[in-house]
Amino acid sequence: MPVIHPRELEYEEGIYLVKIARKAIELYLATRKILEPPPSTPEKLLKNGMAFVTIEKLIGERKELRGCIGFLEPRSPLIETVIKAAISAATEDPRFEPMTIGELENSILEVSVLSPYTEIKDPLKEVEIGRHGIYIVYGVLNRGVLLPQVPIDYCWDTETFLAEGCLKAGLAPDAWMDERTKIYVFEAAIFMETKPRGEIVIRDLRKEYEEKCGLSPNT
Repeated sequence: MPVIHPRELEYEEGIYLVKIARKAIELYLATRKILEPPPSTPEKLLKNGMAFVTIEKLIGERKELRGCIGFLEPRSPLIETVIKAAISAATEDPRFEPMTIGELENSILEVSVLSPYTEIKDPLKEVEIGRHGIYIVYGVLNRGVLLPQVPIDYCWDTETFLAEGCLKAGLAPDAWMDERTKIYVFEAAIFMETKPRGEIVIRDLRKEYEEKCGLSPNT
């Protein structure tokens, strides 16, 4: 089965995925039924793909994480992956209680479509802020993923990004320097609601990093 790369996606297809994610959560919270991919699904989205869905709750002007779940292996069509990730983000993130349908009306959805990941050997030189997410693996049990938008949201530099990725994997913050730690990078196309049920945009992480953090991404 061919695997879709985020660079293949058109803006309209990203909009479709975000709307499907919201519809899947609404249906599941109301009926406990899992949405079937609609007949109108664009053909490209029937390719196998990897994705994360992030839910952020609005508290005044501030956004607070409410759930984030995804899949790093292309084991099902992208449209199905997004549906599963959306429901899981709303109901199965171990950091939070399951959402109520009322909360959804005050939440912003974001869909990140991922590329396959590749191993790197010199992370300080090869990890690019604004382009890469990281997947850190040590042995069988220690694994952690940070999406490309995370260092932009917190204005991290590359070393901080790597350290936080190690912490996410349950490791010491300097474990990225251990040759036994495997570090992988991936890219993403990120489609986000600007407000609940509002306009959907594709995030320009490099521009956000410069404007929000006053820093230039490494190139």
